[in-house]
Amino acid sequence: MTSASQTARTPQTLDRPFSVGSLTLPNRIVMAPMTREFSPGGVPGADVAEYYARRAAAGVGLIITEGTYVDHASAGTSDRVPRFYGDDALEGWRKVVDAVHAAGGKIIPQLWHVGITRDEGTGPVPSAPPAGPSAIGLDGQPKGSALTADDLDDVIRAFADAAAAAERIGFDGVELHGAHGYLIDQFLWERTNRRTDGYGGDIESRTRFAAEIVAAVRAAVSPDFPVFFRLSQWKAGSYDAQLAESPEELERLLTPLVNAGVDVLHASTRRYWLPEFDGSDLNLAGWVKKVSGKPVVTVGSVGLDQVFIGSQGWAAPSAATGIDPLIDRLERDEFDLVAVGRALIADPEWAAKALENRLDDALPFDKSLLKSLA
Repeated sequence: MTSASQTARTPQTLDRPFSVGSLTLPNRIVMAPMTREFSPGGVPGADVAEYYARRAAAGVGLIITEGTYVDHASAGTSDRVPRFYGDDALEGWRKVVDAVHAAGGKIIPQLWHVGITRDEGTGPVPSAPPAGPSAIGLDGQPKGSALTADDLDDVIRAFADAAAAAERIGFDGVELHGAHGYLIDQFLWERTNRRTDGYGGDIESRTRFAAEIVAAVRAAVSPDFPVFFRLSQWKAGSYDAQLAESPEELERLLTPLVNAGVDVLHASTRRYWLPEFDGSDLNLAGWVKKVSGKPVVTVGSVGLDQVFIGSQGWAAPSAATGIDPLIDRLERDEFDLVAVGRALIADPEWAAKALENRLDDALPFDKSLLKSLA
């Protein structure tokens, strides 16, 4: 049973400001990026703006948008996922930014390329082939085509152009999606990166593509415009995958990203409470912070009693639950920010309830909630 003194720590610990570069947040609660597919033709509309603004008005410190495709033909796999290029999509995003700011919130877009996970014939460019570092799918089997050196330049430029557009239309920073088996992560992972040029081989070489994207983004935006980078060990369908088997390997992976200009690292796990390496209780975010020296976001089934992906699918029903173990870790400065996913789909008021000691009233998650942008 949670004691009154334990419960009182929740608002005290979460309700503290955080600053990085030009971004200052009123608290430590982040809305995690979650693909919703409510942007027909890749253009976010008024319902998307209202969806994010509602969470901002209810106390979320920072919103990270759903993944949004950069301007490369093979970047996406659905014409209902928002784009981050083209006048129509960028104007839609400008209205999202304006709505979130009017509600008192901060917002950054997650820039995304799905890479080899793309299926043939899917939107927004059905004729584009699935493409990745080595024409190898996440299952280790042949798939799609390998990106050429010119292709890599085009993808790097697409990320940089998207970041510049984000700053131009008023976003408060950007996040690069380098997790979950998508393109950047495919370069980081030994199973999907079998290249024999300078982008494959040892950890540092496999990190080169990600570091070049970070450097190009860093050069395309103002020096104090925050650049977040999301990473994970697990991949879709490969939940035991590891980019790094030890803290030493993790440091080798992260050092090029830090040197290239990453400001904040976002460590994605399925369960925030699990230790990452033997001999320590630190979760992945804790280790990322320890070896990189950078601020870190943790995430993974926060506020719910079921993991967000697995044999039942990420839409499995989940009851709301307390976050005392999370508060313990945050008090120890194991990480700096806490990303909340499905709990914020289920209950737009989740942040307000956490900050007001009312999490007992938080609403449970059910897959039926994915049918609308409530």
